[in-house]
Amino acid sequence: MIFSKKAQGKSRALIPVSPKRLDSWLADQPRATRTWVKDQAFTASLGATLVLPPAGGTVLLGLGNETSRARNRFGLVSQVSGLPAGSYALQEGAEPMPMNLRQELALGWLLSAYRYDRYTEKMPFRALLNCPEGLDARRLLILAKAEALIRDLINTPSSDMGPQELEDAALGVAKAHSMSVEVVRGDALLEQNFPMIHAVGRASVRTPRLIDMRWGDKGPKVTLVGKGVCFDTGGLNLKPGGSMGLMKKDMGGAAHVLGLAS
Repeated sequence: MIFSKKAQGKSRALIPVSPKRLDSWLADQPRATRTWVKDQAFTASLGATLVLPPAGGTVLLGLGNETSRARNRFGLVSQVSGLPAGSYALQEGAEPMPMNLRQELALGWLLSAYRYDRYTEKMPFRALLNCPEGLDARRLLILAKAEALIRDLINTPSSDMGPQELEDAALGVAKAHSMSVEVVRGDALLEQNFPMIHAVGRASVRTPRLIDMRWGDKGPKVTLVGKGVCFDTGGLNLKPGGSMGLMKKDMGGAAHVLGLAS
């Protein structure tokens, strides 16, 4: 979740700092702050957070170094779920934060708020971030919403995510964005020369289908193809038992296409 800029006056300050700038920033802070940071062994490693006293005060966010950031995408937000409840506003008191890191922080914060709660009580994300200056909040929310759709589709067990449910999800995306949809089901797949889709799905009581979504009539034609096998037994079940549990994710390609379309 990203708050509007109007909420920043009531938000905690979130100060990003790198290991090489930590000492210089601390030099300008009160002795009690310097002692607290030292006692907590805070070194500004990637994603590390530290709430400074008094309670409800400023929070330090470790930027790590270039190597750690290159190895860990969204590592900046690895600990934000453990922050106290409330809203946070980026405050560049220690050093300027490049735009690409602001983007990663904001998008990563949104993605870390994802919860799969179809079968459980909704668990709200307690730590919320105000949109950092210079970023397009609407674009970030669109990206996070698309990612949440992909995760929901993949996380739903095969008992509740078969060909019909995947089709329903596609129709929902198509309706929201005024897309045209054509669905070819069952034996019609053979009639329209899609024998492989028919062969893969015909042994199931759930009718196989091809979902063709189209949008726009200008510019170059781009076709995205996503694998939508909702569960793959592997024929005679030649896969190890542990691998079978992941076969519900075989429709992840189709899920990503729907996410991109949304």
